[in-house]
Amino acid sequence: MVKEINSAEFKANVENSTGFVFVDFYASWCGPCRMLAPIMEDISSNNVVYKMNVDDEEEIAAKYGIMSIPCVILFKDGKEFSRSIGLKPKEEILNMIKG
Repeated sequence: MVKEINSAEFKANVENSTGFVFVDFYASWCGPCRMLAPIMEDISSNNVVYKMNVDDEEEIAAKYGIMSIPCVILFKDGKEFSRSIGLKPKEEILNMIKG
């Protein structure tokens, strides 16, 4: 299950995490973001996946340089490990773990 988080939860759930954590940066008005949502939901069955609305959480979006959405950042032990911009197939998103 994909959980929506805010900036207050981001530090505890992402920046202080261990292992891999996917964060889907999106906006409600973004068509490709809506198309990516079921893919991220599917990925969440075996991975930790959060989503963050860039319109509501501008500070975090700016901190990580989110310029285009959808943007999926894979964090490993709280640090950015890999990034994918745009609508991508499930396999390509899962391959982010390989670096």
